[in-house]
Amino acid sequence: ITVVTWNVGTAMPPNDVTSLLHLNTGETNDVDMIAIGLQEVNSKINKRLKDALFTDQWSELFMDVLSPFHFILVSTVRMQGVILLVFAKYYHLPFLQDIQTDCTRTGLGGYWGNKGGVSVRLSIFGHMVCFLNCHLPAHLEKAEQRKEDFATILHMQQFEGRVANGILDHDLVFWFGDLNFRIESLDICFVKYAIDSNVLSQLWEKDQLNIAKSTWPVLRGFQEGPLNFPPTFKFDVGTNKYDSSAKKRKPAWTDRILWKIKSPSTGLEAGRRRPSQGVLSVSQLCYCSHMEYTVSDHKPVVAIFAVQFASKVDKPLVEIYVADEWSRPEQAVVRYKMAVGFHRSSWDWIGLYRVGFRHPKDYVSYVWARSDDGDRCLENQLCAQVMFSEEVLPKGNGEYILGYYSNTSSSIAGVTEPFQISLPRSEEGSSSTDSSGSSSEEDDSTLVLLAPKSRSPSPGKMKRHRSRSPSLAKFQGLILRPSSRDRGMSRSPSPQSRRGLPRDIPTIHVPQKELGQAADSPEGSSFYQTVQEQGGPRCVSTDSPLARADPWNLGLLPALRLEMIDQALGQRQRENMDQGYYPCRRISPTSPPGCRTSPKEGCSP
Repeated sequence: ITVVTWNVGTAMPPNDVTSLLHLNTGETNDVDMIAIGLQEVNSKINKRLKDALFTDQWSELFMDVLSPFHFILVSTVRMQGVILLVFAKYYHLPFLQDIQTDCTRTGLGGYWGNKGGVSVRLSIFGHMVCFLNCHLPAHLEKAEQRKEDFATILHMQQFEGRVANGILDHDLVFWFGDLNFRIESLDICFVKYAIDSNVLSQLWEKDQLNIAKSTWPVLRGFQEGPLNFPPTFKFDVGTNKYDSSAKKRKPAWTDRILWKIKSPSTGLEAGRRRPSQGVLSVSQLCYCSHMEYTVSDHKPVVAIFAVQFASKVDKPLVEIYVADEWSRPEQAVVRYKMAVGFHRSSWDWIGLYRVGFRHPKDYVSYVWARSDDGDRCLENQLCAQVMFSEEVLPKGNGEYILGYYSNTSSSIAGVTEPFQISLPRSEEGSSSTDSSGSSSEEDDSTLVLLAPKSRSPSPGKMKRHRSRSPSLAKFQGLILRPSSRDRGMSRSPSPQSRRGLPRDIPTIHVPQKELGQAADSPEGSSFYQTVQEQGGPRCVSTDSPLARADPWNLGLLPALRLEMIDQALGQRQRENMDQGYYPCRRISPTSPPGCRTSPKEGCSP
């Protein structure tokens, strides 16, 4: 288990955190879980409103960096600028159950969340573990206040369930954060001398937290590794230089990571212990700071622990069976078996995830686990079966994972090993006549596209909806000008897209074949006298078939405008003008001149 704490000082995330998470070393292969505690994340009003709609930038950064290493966000909790994120390898997810979060405000007498603690507790292979991220009061003289606030957090945070209701009731507790303990008695010159001379042990006995561990009953049993790294506060931002401002704050180990193992129970309590609970041991493999990160006045601190359980749960609540490869839609059959005692819900679902997904709601598609005989299968320990429909399956080749999401526990209760999906992509490059003339196919612009990484509260939000707008009537040769999305342009309106038009609208092109027929017919001239004037369009006649295709008659305007396709008509216009004929007004400012008539025929020049 890797634990990270960092007071980011309202800074923007750095570009790279791989070294902070030890992702560029061999240690990553052995790490099963990562807990990241942040303090002083920017929580101004405008930033909080944005983060309420979208995930904050720090959480996005860590998910982006960790997902390629198969770490999935198990749980997260935020209290203003204090954030806690817990990640685990995807194959451990079925063994992480009973996940709950809590937070306690201690700022301004308990009314403000700039100080306090946030926690995530969960059962890991049957053992109750709690991660507690705290930001305690600052300044040298506030040691007693820090003690009282920590005691308040321990007292206030209570969890539901039959076991481990309080933080210290858990089998293992990790306590970390900006605890703000300072170095007493020694002056700043001696502290800096000890740092420069690398004799940090001379500062340990004056560290307030080291003193408190032996004198405060509330800290009894908490352990910490040796402080063999320089004090992590306070630095000039952008440098590795300690505070050079007028305040010249004394360097201190404010950012700490501690752990506590629950004392073995005796007597009557021991007889009531859970069968899965046994003796566990914790070894600290690494405890260090990272001086290379300079975006804050604090340096991040990392600890890596090896946690050994005497016993563990090795069978998931839901076992999922699937073929090694889906090469045809009819192979997308999922069989699953639920363990005895599993609390099944009609709102459970099975998600299809691409390998490298970021969190349980980051699915490609899903199917409800609502087998008709689900209750009978659970009672008789039989396999239930569901099937993914062809339209929700991803096309192309790729590696995927299936996960059974339990609505009762808000966690994944079973996963598969990665398997291959190799389905043919939809036919591309069809002829322009088929794609433009068919009314049975909808334009892509009518689809509501939702990102596959949606964090919607329920799978239903991920359904792909089609527009209820009526499709265009079938007109031979009508070609819709591509929308701005198809042209690779921004969907926001731009001045260029509005030039000469009241709004950005597609265009209907009329092919030359129908154009020639209309020009030669008596009704043709009346159709081409449907002109765009300053006061609005003026329809002279609607007798011809082409006139009935007028968007005004179809009720489509202002969504469409008519435009003639044959650019060669410009040459015909010049020839006609030489013979005394004058062109009528063009249907739109951008259309080529295409009809001819003489003044005596009644068309205004």
